[in-house]
Amino acid sequence: MSRDGSFSGYSRGEARTRTARSLNFDGTSSGILGKLARLPWGFVLLIVAMALIGIAMLYSSTFTNPAEQHLWKLQLIRFVICFGIMIALAMLPLSWWMNLSWLAYAGTILLLLAVEFFGVMGGGAQRWLKIGPVAVQPSEFAKLAVTLALARYYHGMLGANGSRFFIHIGAAVIILIPAALVFLQPDLGTALAIVASGGVVVFLAGLSGRVILAGIGAAAAAVWPVYQFVLEPYQRGRVDTFLAQLFGSSGASTSLGESYQIEQAKIAIGAGGLNGKGWLQGIQSQQDYVPEQHTDFILTVIAEEFGFLGATAILVGFAILLGWSLYTAFQSASSFGRYAAAGATATVAFYVVFNVAMVLGLLPVVGMPLPLISYGGTAMLTAMSCFGLILSAYLHRDDKLNTTGLF
Repeated sequence: MSRDGSFSGYSRGEARTRTARSLNFDGTSSGILGKLARLPWGFVLLIVAMALIGIAMLYSSTFTNPAEQHLWKLQLIRFVICFGIMIALAMLPLSWWMNLSWLAYAGTILLLLAVEFFGVMGGGAQRWLKIGPVAVQPSEFAKLAVTLALARYYHGMLGANGSRFFIHIGAAVIILIPAALVFLQPDLGTALAIVASGGVVVFLAGLSGRVILAGIGAAAAAVWPVYQFVLEPYQRGRVDTFLAQLFGSSGASTSLGESYQIEQAKIAIGAGGLNGKGWLQGIQSQQDYVPEQHTDFILTVIAEEFGFLGATAILVGFAILLGWSLYTAFQSASSFGRYAAAGATATVAFYVVFNVAMVLGLLPVVGMPLPLISYGGTAMLTAMSCFGLILSAYLHRDDKLNTTGLF
């Protein structure tokens, strides 16, 4: 679909020829060397800088723990591998992403089903799947898979049928199937992130404002029944702790109770002041007072050692990455490129929003890593794959994809 709403584009034969040319190893604009030259290297280097900061913070957070001192090296290796994957994905034409979208979605559903039967426990939930010596968390892959499936769905359906209400029902099914499977693990945070990032794509596809308000109302009405009859006891405990912290109830907040993690996180953040105590000098981080400080709560290490200025710099870096990514999404000539890049941007954005709000006590503790910063291979791969898709949308922003229909 072109910028003016028309659906003129390349024929299938022309598209195949264009794809073949794009994979040539030459210096032309369509060859791999040409594409590498046209990459937005400022954006790429900012990703590298953020990841290296995360590795430095991981080194600091595990410095006094001999059992975890090797984690920063493992994270560095993971980043190098994921960086290569990001660049490789950026070289792929959008037509390849579109053609693989349903396969990626179906594969993710199968992995989520496999978790139900063969998954292993981790963090109090059955979220992990052992594949040989490697443990993966398929729920992380679901975020990008849902984005691709929604982009492919809307690219075909809106072009063939116009923006009618029933089309969005199909999109809701695409979102809710993996979200429900993730929720059953149970993993409330990731399920909410899948719904939220998918909802962004649905909104951009033209869902009526009245329907959105009705959905918000229905979600609000479901909060109490879900809390009372659906959530696991430990999840209700986290919600209770959050509410106690939010409204200042002293009855549920003790240093040894459910609120210990949030209390220690706030102490670490407050101890950093404006400039911080310096790298490797944080008392909370060096004495392991904050649980999971190398994963979900690594922002506390940054805030204590580099202060308000350091934590703000990290958030500004994310704002630049996300702002440029969203701008890139709306430059795409194809609806698939726009929806896919916008959905990938939303996926990374909700990582950041959920994590920061959780660490600050503005949301319950839901187990959401800070992308590029927190320790974790699956989350790193998901975030870098999202950036690879965004870079692909940038390099191929003028490509027009004229396929209609579901497949």
